[in-house]
Amino acid sequence: MATKLPIAALTTKHLFFTPVQATTLTRYTTVAAMMSATQHHPSLDVSGGALDTFLPAFTTLNRPYEAYPVIRSNTHLETIFAYFFRSTPDVRFRRECLRTKDGGAVSLDWVAGDDRNLSPNSPTLILLPGLTGGSGDSYVRHMVVRARKKGWRAVVFNGRGCGDSPVTTPQFYSASYLGDISEVVEHVSSRYPDANLYAAGWSLGANILVLYLAQESSRCRLSGAVSLCNPFNLVIADEAFRKGFNIIYDKSLSSSLRRIFRKHALLFEEIGGEYNIPAAANCKSVKEFDEALTRVSFGFKSADDYYSKSCSSDFIQHVCKPLLCIQASNDPIAPARGIPQEAIKMNSNCMLIVTPEGGHLGWIAGDEAPFGCPWTDPVVMDFLEYLEKPNSVSDFKLQENAHTLLAPSN
Repeated sequence: MATKLPIAALTTKHLFFTPVQATTLTRYTTVAAMMSATQHHPSLDVSGGALDTFLPAFTTLNRPYEAYPVIRSNTHLETIFAYFFRSTPDVRFRRECLRTKDGGAVSLDWVAGDDRNLSPNSPTLILLPGLTGGSGDSYVRHMVVRARKKGWRAVVFNGRGCGDSPVTTPQFYSASYLGDISEVVEHVSSRYPDANLYAAGWSLGANILVLYLAQESSRCRLSGAVSLCNPFNLVIADEAFRKGFNIIYDKSLSSSLRRIFRKHALLFEEIGGEYNIPAAANCKSVKEFDEALTRVSFGFKSADDYYSKSCSSDFIQHVCKPLLCIQASNDPIAPARGIPQEAIKMNSNCMLIVTPEGGHLGWIAGDEAPFGCPWTDPVVMDFLEYLEKPNSVSDFKLQENAHTLLAPSN
């Protein structure tokens, strides 16, 4: 069986320890010298405990963030425009179905031909889409194309039932279930043992990714990660989700959940316990689906209990690998008030960029606006390529060793 890790268990001393303060870490003299000539534009809110370390990585943050005219006038307009009108690159994938230890299955979509065209030690990027998302989504494909142009191997992790991934057991996935991502990282790492491994996640995928980084701590096989439009605090996100125009997003996502569930409804025939199968099949909101199915599958008392115990904001201080978080201050689905800014400032491995506009999965700005890649894509690759430089990697290994030395014994 795949290990189900209740998020409450993540707080045990066996998994976490107090992060090392910046004053105890090996200082970066070369980075300090570079910082004197490196700045970010005041239109961006940039912070984090690793700010001095990572800021030299970026080639575009010294420019103003200028969202595309007219579209920028409303966060909902930007969010909807990106969903319906952003171009979707043509990418040929080769699918690998990975059987999990509990009998379930997830789908890994690799770019066709990469095994022939890339060396075994090419840096590898795992992509985690948002709720009900997959390799067909435009924002995911743009990131795949950007990574491939840089010589990186990219693979999309489609969760159970997402991106036409098969469902073989009466269980989907949740915002805090880490069994599947743990197995995916282990599988990809074993397949390319000589490559540095990274990950980027959007929305719910970002929440899962940050929780995974926190759980694995210094043992994590990832060399770095990026979190984009992360809801962080799912209680706050749920409150916002059910108000005003956001109800439209709620209805759209619940429709996608119903469609996925109905494809696999026979797996849930005559299932006992607290499951409410008719309510899941006919849900009118994401919370109704979570109350009827998700929280039962993963052992929570209620949907509210599920949300309160699945917030990556509560665990980001335990991340011990380089992490870049990018948020939009006007995100209607991942509200800015849920961003754990103080925890990110206290963690010497984390950096945060907050843009003045962007909506949710929008970021219609930059050289390719309005139909091309999101503003975030070149920023993400700047960060990842900086980590891939030998000096950056060795520096963070020194930090990880320092963390390990202060970890409490079992």
